[in-house]
Amino acid sequence: MKNKTSILAVMLMIFISNLIMAQIKPNSLFNDHMVLQREVPIPVWGTASINESVTVSLNGKSVAVKADGNGNWMIKLPKQKAGGPYKMEISGKNRIIYNDVYVGDVWLCSGQSNMHMTVAKETRYWCGVTNEAEEVANAKFPLIRFFDVEYTPSQTVKTNAVAKWEVCSPETIGHQSAVAYFFAREIYQKYKIPVGLLTSSYGASTAETWISKEALEAQPNLKPLLDAYAAKMDKFVADSTVIMSKYRTDLAKFKGDLAVSQAAAGDVNAKVRKAPGNPNPANDQHNPFVCYNGMIAPLAPYAIKGALWYQGESNGPSAKLYREIMETLIANWRSKFQVGDFPFLYVQLANYGKPMQKPVEDGSMMTVREAQLQNLSVKNTGMVVAIENAGDEPGNIHPKNKQAIGYRLGLIARTKAYGEKINYSGPVYKSYKLNNNTVELSFDHVGKGLVAKDNKLTGFAICGEDKKWVTANAEIKGEKIIVSSPEVTKPVAVRYCWGTNPPASLMNKDGLWTSHFRTDNW
Repeated sequence: MKNKTSILAVMLMIFISNLIMAQIKPNSLFNDHMVLQREVPIPVWGTASINESVTVSLNGKSVAVKADGNGNWMIKLPKQKAGGPYKMEISGKNRIIYNDVYVGDVWLCSGQSNMHMTVAKETRYWCGVTNEAEEVANAKFPLIRFFDVEYTPSQTVKTNAVAKWEVCSPETIGHQSAVAYFFAREIYQKYKIPVGLLTSSYGASTAETWISKEALEAQPNLKPLLDAYAAKMDKFVADSTVIMSKYRTDLAKFKGDLAVSQAAAGDVNAKVRKAPGNPNPANDQHNPFVCYNGMIAPLAPYAIKGALWYQGESNGPSAKLYREIMETLIANWRSKFQVGDFPFLYVQLANYGKPMQKPVEDGSMMTVREAQLQNLSVKNTGMVVAIENAGDEPGNIHPKNKQAIGYRLGLIARTKAYGEKINYSGPVYKSYKLNNNTVELSFDHVGKGLVAKDNKLTGFAICGEDKKWVTANAEIKGEKIIVSSPEVTKPVAVRYCWGTNPPASLMNKDGLWTSHFRTDNW
């Protein structure tokens, strides 16, 4: 009797196991409240049992496919116009129905802490935007939805992201990306279409951590980044027993200290010292491809309208490679998401730190900012100039006026993604002309006209053949700017705002600022 019972138990376990394996499991991206990209074929994918027939239905359209020899399946639903709410049904041996599904525009939003910065402070002291309470209370946009990916870096490529779709409301907006939200609000209010945001970002992350290993390997100049990571990993593996033992001990002590501190303060959010970091290099957002593996790869090829990017500060050590790193990232994402050369819109580094003291100040952040300006040479890109965004708090690496950034990104999107004929940029340096002891500068995107902050142009430097920069005088003459200095009788070059925290002054009457620029190529 005992043997029969054991045999029945084993058979039951096998039956249950087979039943579970036969279940259709769509990718984690597909769930209630999702937004699907309009006007392109819509990829839907997941797993099932080998050769299982899977049918996906949405808004009266159905597509069927068989899972392959590994149990993977993918279909592409026909193009849809913006609309909803709909139900999506996925059926095979089991049946799944997702509710409150909309079709609209989906934007991938990534980068480091300024993209990761949330609307409300909540539990992170550095978060929270200007007019936080008002913004939270007014965040009543149910057709804006977020799929906010948890920080899950990985040494290997993952197939599912750790996230869920959330509907924008005063109850949910506090922990969502501020830049992504203010951008989406601009788009929704202008076009009244559903907006989905795939937010996948993390503080202090480098750009190369968001690029696939294969894409990095294809660029010889980026090999040192991979070599450095490989060396870190080799050392960690060799010493992992000792390193991880110490980490577990330190973590246990931290948790004990935290509980004591919070109990003493009567506050579960009481701050104590920072928790010890996991020493495994695969968990470090500074290392190549690990965030891509865990936080970008699982999202592709979800159909998107375009991408938003806010990053750069963490690439100071590799600033000279930043232009190529970003060109690689853009090409990599466009290849993986399979919707062509989608708009890639990014934010140039904001002003930061002590006000510059010299007419020209080089540094790693200026190198990154210059690379960002050069990245505009990549097809279908757009750059927000944020050179003044820190305002009166240049010591804050996380400027709170994220509304301005969202607005400016929205302006670029209205041209690059939606085809409007509007001025979306501040003045962009075009050319110069030497006139005896002055330099005449010409610009594109003058808009309604050039204007100076507080009616005074600052931030200009000029030099002669000796290449010694001095602070310059500058004045607006129609659509030109005339630059000179009594110290330079035969000028050869001009630079503007060439420093990490420069005295920015030039904009157009549309309120859009001018990026740094130089007339020389030294």
